[in-house]
Amino acid sequence: MRILKFAVPALGLALGLLLSGQAFAATCQNTGSFEHWLADFKKDAAAQGIPPQVIAAAAPHMRFEQRIIAKDRAQGVFNLSFLKFSDRILAGQRYQNGVNQMKAHAALFAKVEREYGVPGSILTAFWGLESDYGKNTGNSNIFAALATLAYDCRRSDFFRAQLLDALRIVQRGDLTVDEMMGGDWAGELGAMQFTASDYYKQAVDYDGDGKRNLVKSTPDTVASAANYLRHLGWKRGEPWLQEVKVPRELPWDQADLTIQHPRSQWVKWGVRGAHGAALPADGMKASLLLPMGRLGPAFLAYDNFQALLGWNSSMVYVTTVAYFGARLAGAPPVDRGGMEVEVLQGHEVKELQELLNKQGFDVGEPDGKVGVKTRSAVKQAQMKVGMPADSFPTMELIARLRGGASAQR
Repeated sequence: MRILKFAVPALGLALGLLLSGQAFAATCQNTGSFEHWLADFKKDAAAQGIPPQVIAAAAPHMRFEQRIIAKDRAQGVFNLSFLKFSDRILAGQRYQNGVNQMKAHAALFAKVEREYGVPGSILTAFWGLESDYGKNTGNSNIFAALATLAYDCRRSDFFRAQLLDALRIVQRGDLTVDEMMGGDWAGELGAMQFTASDYYKQAVDYDGDGKRNLVKSTPDTVASAANYLRHLGWKRGEPWLQEVKVPRELPWDQADLTIQHPRSQWVKWGVRGAHGAALPADGMKASLLLPMGRLGPAFLAYDNFQALLGWNSSMVYVTTVAYFGARLAGAPPVDRGGMEVEVLQGHEVKELQELLNKQGFDVGEPDGKVGVKTRSAVKQAQMKVGMPADSFPTMELIARLRGGASAQR
């Protein structure tokens, strides 16, 4: 799994995202000097077969930077609704530029899809969100970030492996040390913002120059993203996301990415395609995704949506990528007819979390951020109080739980 963060520099955002929905917490303290740690790391790298000249070339960049620790500690869940976030992402020229990129590289995308089974629309969507089509790939040497975070106590094992693989990228001859330029704190590379380990393991040489260059080569970049998605389980020729309309009454507890039903069952329950599109009553399995509850937009999420979650585990990010890819493939904008969804503010979410904890629904430390753990607790609470169990936090649920808390006192 990739680092749980992404950057959209054109919007001025540097967003940290966690699957758990809990904010990053500094729960450990660094001990021992960075210099001693680095000396031990260099010995370990050499013992693992990395040539001394590669280690020596990277050494001036492998320095400790406190600002990187500060940025890492500050990351938390980005608490925007799907519609608000996707509106920001697709605002301006990002959508049209995506269309233009698909036209400009039509032959490349067609060839990549034939070989890897991943359509150009979903690759373009990732390309647009990760770096605005290569315009914003970062201008910091990643060895500083990786060395700092590998020394840091919070995720040292993960970043130590990343740092070793960054050295292996240089050893393999894909990039020089000076070309290892990427994000300014998390150490991701290229227009698709690959981690060093994903780069080392999944990058491919698609332009035939003998190097896997995801910094300068568009063919290498696009094909490597397709190869990575195939590795994550992408299924050739299958859909990933389809907007649907849901009836007023539905077994709402079945709207969960961990639950799949054949499309025939969803049709039987009254789910139909949006915008007049047909929803075949066949055996293809899908989950019902309600990113903003039963009153917001609704989608059928297929197995390929699960593959996208391997790229980045943030639900709002992956839903936006999937939606953007569907738009680039010809789907119309989401139908907002009559849609009025109230999104709770941070202090309201925190109160809800406190109420859930008091009544035995464990959400961990209340932090005002809605993640998977909070959504699961919301679903359980909705079922207990007799509300439609769509996992979406509302003021109505807060009011019900306030009453329950009063009754318990």
